[in-house]
Formats: sequence, C-alpha cells, structure tokens
Amino acid sequence: MSSKRFALRRKIESAGVLALSATAGIGILITVAVTVSILFEALRFFELVNPLDFLFGTSWNPQMAMTTEQEVGKSSFGSVPVFLGTLLITLIAMAVAVPLGIMGAIQLCFYVKPRTRDFLKPILEVIAGVPTVVYGYFAVIFVAPFFKLLFSSLGFEIASESALAAGFVMGVMIIPFVLSLTDDALNSVPQALKDGALAMGSTKSEMVKKVVLPSAMPSIIGAVILAVSRAIGETMIVVMAAGLVAKLSFNPLDSVTTATAQIVTLLVGDQEFNSPKTLAAFALALTLFIITFIFNIVALAVIKNYKKKYG
Repeated sequence: MSSKRFALRRKIESAGVLALSATAGIGILITVAVTVSILFEALRFFELVNPLDFLFGTSWNPQMAMTTEQEVGKSSFGSVPVFLGTLLITLIAMAVAVPLGIMGAIQLCFYVKPRTRDFLKPILEVIAGVPTVVYGYFAVIFVAPFFKLLFSSLGFEIASESALAAGFVMGVMIIPFVLSLTDDALNSVPQALKDGALAMGSTKSEMVKKVVLPSAMPSIIGAVILAVSRAIGETMIVVMAAGLVAKLSFNPLDSVTTATAQIVTLLVGDQEFNSPKTLAAFALALTLFIITFIFNIVALAVIKNYKKKYG
C-alpha cells in the first residue's frame, strides 16, 4: 500500500514539474516572440532611416510618410531628446522615491510598534496597486498648478506640463513599491546579526547603519532596479503631466516627453505600418529594451559584488 502511495506521489510530483516547466517555457517563448517582433519592425525602420541619425540626432519630429503626397512637414527622427526626457523624469522620480522609500522602510521595520506596522503595511501594499491614471489626474489637477504657482512666486518660469511635476508624482507613486520591498529586505536579515550588534553596545541607529543596511543592500538595490524599470516604463503620468513635445533640455521646469509616451502617440489611431512615423515606435521600443537590459546587467554585477563583500 505504501509503495502505491509513493508511486502516486512521484507521478503527482512529475506532473507538477512538467506543468511548471511548460509555464516557464510559455513565458520564455512569449518574451522571445515579443522581442523578435519588435526587432523585425525596428529593422524595417532602420532600412528607411539611418541608425546613426536616429541614435545621435537631436531633433524629433516624426511626420514623414512613404510618399511625397502624404508627407507632413519636415521630418526628423533624432531620439536624443526623447531619451533625455526619459532620463530626466526617471531621475526626478528616483530622487523622490528612493530616499523616502528606504527611510520609511527603516521606520516601519525598527521604530514603530508591531500593531502599527501590521496596520500600515497592508495599506501601503494596496496603495502600490492604485492605477497610474489616478496619479496622472492628481498631477494635472493639483501638483502641476501648485508647482507653477510656487515657482512663479519665486520668479522662475515653469511650464504648465513640466518634467518636475511628472517626476514628482511618479516618485510618489513608486514610494510604496520601494518601501514594501525594502522592508522585506530588512526583515530578511538574520536576527542574530541584529542581536549581536546590540550586544556589542551599538545603538539601534548604529545597528541599522552598520549591520542591517549593508547586509540587506543587495536586495535593496534589487528593489531600486525594479523601481527604475517601472519609472522608465510609465506612460500615463508622463502623457498627462509632462507633455508630448520632445525638447533637447535637461531643465526640470521644461515640458519634455519620454520614449513610452512617444510610442503610445505614434501607435494611436489608424496607422500605416509602411511609414517611418509608425515604425519609429518599434525603434524606440527596441532601444529602450537594450538600454534597460544593459542597466540590469550592470546592476546585477553591483549586487554580486555586494554579496561577495557581505555574504
């Protein structure tokens, strides 16, 4: 009887492993299919537009069609202003989200009462799932007018749709995300390390700075990587609060655009997929994918070095 049960368990385990393998394989195949489709369309774009003009051009005005009769204005496909705007808004968002998220996680993990923590943690995780369009309305209705009034009173000129407003609201959106992941990382540090530091005479703040944070740093960096990826891929807040005009500017008070916002704009409505204007969206997507991929490789190398040092 026991041998039959054992054989049944083995069959169930084998079926589970097979199902998990199939699920993982489907996910990999979908990723490869999406990447190949983007690559194929991007190559069609680069047959029509010089890749060097796209990668290093400083003017973005995708209005060209395949025929002269369809052409609208003078076209240019320089992506530098688009990715410069993406970088600017991402940096502003990270400047808001990372310090506040990490400090909030430290407060939640070490300084609040357990009952308060049990109440706040689920609320923060629910806030992390609020639709981005809600934050977009918040940026348009409240944050952008507030910044315009504030900077105008200080004598600075700020656009109605600015990188500062979009980046600030995006950072607010990402704070619960960073906070929750950082809190999990801090709690994963072995209690023996914390107790040992306190037993050696360290204060709680010294224990956090010199023991807990270095030990949890690989996981914290992983949380920041995910936050940066989410900021780079955000669309709705940028469309509503930052504008759609590509400018070669790194001034946070200017109106800028991002790669994701331009992709949405280029693919909205009835489009001809023989036009460089439409195919430019795939070129932007491919470039954004490569940049994010390189960023992840560098970040993983940093995490590996931290693990070697504190592992």
